[in-house]
Amino acid sequence: MGAIKLLGAQAACGANVGAASTFEGAVNVRLVNSGTTVRLVTVANSADTTLGTCSLAGGESIVLKKGNTDQVFAAHAEILGAPVLTEG
Repeated sequence: MGAIKLLGAQAACGANVGAASTFEGAVNVRLVNSGTTVRLVTVANSADTTLGTCSLAGGESIVLKKGNTDQVFAAHAEILGAPVLTEG
């Protein structure tokens, strides 16, 4: 992974679409599973329609690319997210 610039504070993902976050309208969100159990991550649009899902293994981190109005939520608060800008 290249360098990332933090654009906001890290926060636990909401556990359902009603608690989902756009992460300040970021198009790149760094997600990390702070637990040891595989957890499902979901991206939904502004109409709360699921666009896609993926699983994060315990300790795994990714940078998720999404639309600025798309929302992210996860199956457990162990999934932490932060808005980032990717470089390189």
